[in-house]
This record gives sequence, structure tokens and C-alpha cells, in this order.
Amino acid sequence: MSETESRHAIITISREYGAGGRSVAKKLSEKLGIPWYDRDFVKKTAAASGYTEEEISSEGEAAGTRSRWLNLISPMSYESSTDAIFKAQRAVILDMAQKESCIIIGRCANIILREAGIPNLSVFLYADMEDRLKRAAELAENGDMDLKKFVARRDSRREAYYKIYTGHSFGDYHDYNISLDTGRIGYDGCVEIISGIMG
Repeated sequence: MSETESRHAIITISREYGAGGRSVAKKLSEKLGIPWYDRDFVKKTAAASGYTEEEISSEGEAAGTRSRWLNLISPMSYESSTDAIFKAQRAVILDMAQKESCIIIGRCANIILREAGIPNLSVFLYADMEDRLKRAAELAENGDMDLKKFVARRDSRREAYYKIYTGHSFGDYHDYNISLDTGRIGYDGCVEIISGIMG
């Protein structure tokens, strides 16, 4: 099957930190009976790239400031680990989209699939800061960092990563089929809307 052909139902979810992307994806997966990939995606990328799961997790959706700087000063001879991991993730995303119906969180999957001509329902999830801070407190991933600063840093890293690898602005409605406010609609409400679109 070519990159421009796909008989599978693919949903891509981009999200602000704390907007409940994983929660919505998990519920949507259960309702539609298709797998969802976020952290499990790391294992697939590790197998495809030769990088360890720890290395991939640490790069994640970060822009990789140091490696990007090195790439800028010697672009002909140096490929940053972030670039190599992104290429591996791109290959995994394209392979998955051609093999099964699934839900993919983040990793510029909406743009990767669009550029390959593979249809997908592209969703962007957002929420007011108050709702996001509440969710972030539940996740407790901030360590000793002030929660609001932590959320801002995570958003900033996602925005930089998206800009570097797509050339687009993170959250721009032109990149998505639908944008949903999880704070107002609720996770279950978002799942109903998305599953309704999928038919």
C-alpha cells in the first residue's frame, strides 16, 4: 500500500499540556475499539531507530536546544538526536497508519499524515488555564517546579517542536479538523463528538 492510500480510520490528537489528551484518547479507544498510542509509541520508535526508550522519552516533544544549535552550525555533517528520533517516529507513524485503525497523540502526526496524503481526523484539545492546572496537579509531573511555570514550559516545548518539524504554529485551527475545549465540554463530551464524526 502506498503512502497516499489508507483504508483505516486514523485519529490524531494534538493538545495543550493538562487538557486531557491521554484521557480523551483512552476513552475514545475504548468506545471505538481501536488502539491508542502515546507512551507505548516510544517502544515502537526505539525498535525502529536504535535509540533507547530513555533517550526517546527525554527528547520526546522537546526541541532539543543543544542538538538543534549544533545542527545549525554544521548542518551538512551533523544530525541531532532529536532529528534522528523525529525521522524514526515519522516512519513509525506512517507504518502504523497503513496497517491499522488507531489514535495517535502528538508527535506532529496530523501534519506527517497530511503530507503523505493519508486521511486522518485531526483533533486539537485545549482548556482554560484553571482547568489545565487542576489536571496538571493530578498528574504531579512537575516535581519541585511551580505548577504554572511547569505547564508554561511544557507548552513552550511543544510549540517549539511543532514549529521546527512542521513550520506551522502549534494550535492554529487551520491544522485541525476540529478543536475542542475539554474544560467546558468534558472528556466524555469530547469523546461523543469525535466518535460521532467517525460514524
